[in-house]
Amino acid sequence: MRHAIRAEIAAIKPHDPLEQTHLAEALAWVDSGAELCRIARPATPPKHLVSYFAVVDAGHILLVDHKNARLWLPTGGHVEPGEHPRVTVVRELREELGFAPAAEVAAPLMITCSETVGLTAGHADVSLWYVVHARRSQPLVFDQQEFHAVRWFAFNDVPLERSDPHMKRFIEKLNATADRSGRWGRAPTPGLDH
Repeated sequence: MRHAIRAEIAAIKPHDPLEQTHLAEALAWVDSGAELCRIARPATPPKHLVSYFAVVDAGHILLVDHKNARLWLPTGGHVEPGEHPRVTVVRELREELGFAPAAEVAAPLMITCSETVGLTAGHADVSLWYVVHARRSQPLVFDQQEFHAVRWFAFNDVPLERSDPHMKRFIEKLNATADRSGRWGRAPTPGLDH
């Protein structure tokens, strides 16, 4: 699985110098042989892999008001040992929002390396940012133990002051990848089961 995770990270094309730095850090971390997945709560090892997934539709992004982080964030979760990060997206989408993706999960759009904040602050997340397409009319059954609320925001209305510190950069990169049909992100890789 380490090889598959490394390939997932290495395929990301950095949008800016900070992402280039995070990409290099993440590849060095994977190559170091360190444990990549959280094996004990809240933060063992103190640096671990996360799959963020931005649910998007026509210039809007779905964010959750996360109780622990105290921020509006994309949904996501820790990659379990032996689990491909795209499988994490599918699992967490069902657990956190109550639906399955309509299409295969494509390669991650972005990578970030960040210190966590909020009630479980003090560890580092290496986050792969995926894009999941869904309609704003999609019925949602969100995890009320983890989130106060879920809400669609127009890209221009995302509360950046109360969100992930990389959210602005992610939206900029998302906008830069929009195709003529208004779809964001990348095409899925054939053959990856979810």
